[in-house]
Amino acid sequence: MNSSSVSVGFIGLGVMGASMAERLHAAYPNVHVYSRRKESAASLLAEGAVWHDSPAELAAHCTVIFSMVGYPADVEQIYFDPNGILDHAAAGTLCIDMTTSSPQLARKIYDYAKARGIAALDAPVSGGDIGAKNGSLSIMCGGDEAAFRQAEPYFRHIGTAWTLQGGAGCGQHTKAANQIAVAANLIGTVEALRYAETMRLAPQQVLQAIGGGAAGSWQLTNNGAKMLAGDFRPGFFVKHFLKDLSIALEVAQEAQLNLPLLRLAQSFFDTMTKTGAADLGTQALYEYYRMGRL
Repeated sequence: MNSSSVSVGFIGLGVMGASMAERLHAAYPNVHVYSRRKESAASLLAEGAVWHDSPAELAAHCTVIFSMVGYPADVEQIYFDPNGILDHAAAGTLCIDMTTSSPQLARKIYDYAKARGIAALDAPVSGGDIGAKNGSLSIMCGGDEAAFRQAEPYFRHIGTAWTLQGGAGCGQHTKAANQIAVAANLIGTVEALRYAETMRLAPQQVLQAIGGGAAGSWQLTNNGAKMLAGDFRPGFFVKHFLKDLSIALEVAQEAQLNLPLLRLAQSFFDTMTKTGAADLGTQALYEYYRMGRL
């Protein structure tokens, strides 16, 4: 399909959404945007993107719509409100929700959309702000294979890996598994560094020594360095990680699945959110360990 004949919509221009929308706009000239704060769209509007005052208005102009918002309640609002996407998008539209949300909500969107001739994918991502900027996200999809194939040309501009995990909701289940592994790696990185410091080792050298072996991980390489530098600016917010872990924990409990590390990680980020760290990056967990606040 000729890129000039495609109308791409993007809803949600936060830390990751803005970078993703910019990469899509570089490939598709006809991009429409909506976000709660119009100022977050300033750079895109300066580059020629079109602003809309509601998801409904945007939906009426687009053939494919991406959403990347904060919480499941936000997803529900932009899709199902009277000024939402699904009652205003034309049949044949492709909707791709990239928010980390609940599998149940993903299935609700899929069913409602399908009844109206609209294709829907749940497609949460991993890779953080760095992956969004570099177009190197991993994209985990749930939905029909035809919709997935239709989405692939767009995914090429924002990711380096994308997989169809199964039907509606399976992308969200896969992202939950991803976040459980991230939590384990993040806690492991913090505890390894605190151990190294307490034993009077040079923590930067420890990072170099263990990062290339079996202990190596994205968290160790990227957030480990930020921890030691005292850089707690958000690449991924504490409050959003708490949301992700809480969704995973709720689903696990409903399935009567006992995951002790998930419970522990969720409690850590719940404490951080309640004590003033909600808008810091997840690497701020290191400071809570250092200060004995957990």
